[in-house]
Order: sequence, then C-alpha cells, then structure tokens
Amino acid sequence: MLTQILLDHRYGAAGVAIDSVPAEGVRVTPVSQIRSLFPILKNPANRHRAVGFTPEQFHYAFANTISREESDEVYERYHIPASGRLVWVGATANFTPGHQENYVNFSNEDRAPLLLIGGSEDNIMPPAVNQSNVKHYRHAKSPTDHKEFEGRSHYTVIGGEGWEEVADYALEWAVEHAKRPAA
Repeated sequence: MLTQILLDHRYGAAGVAIDSVPAEGVRVTPVSQIRSLFPILKNPANRHRAVGFTPEQFHYAFANTISREESDEVYERYHIPASGRLVWVGATANFTPGHQENYVNFSNEDRAPLLLIGGSEDNIMPPAVNQSNVKHYRHAKSPTDHKEFEGRSHYTVIGGEGWEEVADYALEWAVEHAKRPAA
C-alpha cells in the first residue's frame, strides 16, 4: 500500500508492490485473509499497540508453503510485533466516511507505472486481493501490471526459496517501465 500511496503522490519513476495491502475501495476479503489477520482484529485495543503472531499463526499467515520446522526458524529470525493500526485502518477504511490513510486515487493520470506482485498461496494477501487491487486501476493511463508467482506464499520476498526470480522480475519490469524525466 505504501508504494501505491507514494506513486499516487508523484514520488518515484516506477513502483513495485509485493504482497500489497489493499488500498481504500478494495473490498475483497477472502476467508484466509480474515483468518490470518484475526489475531490482530479480535481485540479493538490492538489498533493502538504492536501485535505479534504465535509461531502457528505466523506459519499460516506468512510461511504456509514451507514446513512448520522451517517456518519456526524463519519466525525466530524475522518475526517482530507490528503496528495493529495498519491492519485496523485497512479493515475499517471502507466503512469510515471520507478518505482514509490508505486512500489512493486509482485514476491519477500523473502516477508512475505500478507492478503488483503476489503469490498464489499467500494467505494474508491472497490472489483475489491483488487481482481486485489491480482492477481498480483499469482506467488509469499509466501502466499497471500484475504478476502472480505460482506456489509462493507471503514469505516470497524475505528469503523464501527462489526469491531471486521474484526480485529479478521486479527489477526488469521497473527498469523497462520507469518514467523518464522530461528533457
């Protein structure tokens, strides 16, 4: 979502959002996403504090394509509690009047090109969420592309096997599509 917001505010020559949180207006919420985010959403007080996952919750939400043993190692190395506010803003944005923190002008004609990348097995940001996010940009003049990597979970980027393929694809796309400054 941050990449989408930055591009909407005309920062950057191109943007790649990997496993992006949906912007305001994206209303698709698959069951796997609800289950992944429930540890944060189950308590309204979590909106104002850092919230972590248990190793079991982390495995389901982030690392579901690797063994539980491998997931526990990833959990020990990378897991940190994060702001519950980010999840709550996303969950309530479509029910709160006016533009919220995660608002993006999907038809912004001055936005730099955007690539949304997702994994087919991502439980926390499932394919349906990324696909809906992309559809909101269908009337934009600036290129907006979507790439779904088969068999990949949310853990794709920080070290999942084959992360280099995702990184290479993102880099090649960004170099090819970057807006050049006017001469």
